[in-house]
Amino acid sequence: MNIDWIKGLWGAAPMDPYRWVVLDVETTGLNTRKASLIEIAAICIHLDPVTQTLKIDLADSFEIVLKQQTIKTSDKENILLHGIGVQAQKAGVDPATALLQFEEWIGNAPLFAFHAVFDEAMIQKTFKQFLGRKIKNAWIDIEPLVAKCHPEVKAKYMDDWMQFLGIECAVRHQAAADTFATAEIMMQIWPLLRQHASSIEEIEQLEKRLRKLPRH
Repeated sequence: MNIDWIKGLWGAAPMDPYRWVVLDVETTGLNTRKASLIEIAAICIHLDPVTQTLKIDLADSFEIVLKQQTIKTSDKENILLHGIGVQAQKAGVDPATALLQFEEWIGNAPLFAFHAVFDEAMIQKTFKQFLGRKIKNAWIDIEPLVAKCHPEVKAKYMDDWMQFLGIECAVRHQAAADTFATAEIMMQIWPLLRQHASSIEEIEQLEKRLRKLPRH
């Protein structure tokens, strides 16, 4: 049975209520129209249906570098930031193959990211470019959720929230490390977040409402 055909016909399947994917991407720049996707790193958080507790599952993770056909001089400047060298980029996985592997791994899991608009734009753009379609998973931005849980904190950037929550990151601006730090943020806010939304459907609805509200 062709699962992809069914997805395309009927739309996205129901979200996995107990397996949540936290991800981060590395790109050649911050302009989503011009930048190329270099790397996707992701890790799963599992929700225990009985205890309603979260657990980061290091064994359920994903990391892949997409092969870059051309590397511009301006792109090389970003290497100092993300640490993925020219040779590593040239030796990456064929983009279409990498995206199919990522799609299979995420399944129907909701996708969490900090300032998820950027990650979503880059991943969807690359799916469209190489596979002619987009993925239909739900995207949830962690930033408005952490702000909801700590309204007394006037912070917006990930570094500010990490400092407030006491989270350390081995190497900032490298996808795998940033992904784990983002997952830790989710773990930290979960006891408070549960008071507002305890299921993945409620979390998605809450995040959508929060995105529309004016911020400081």
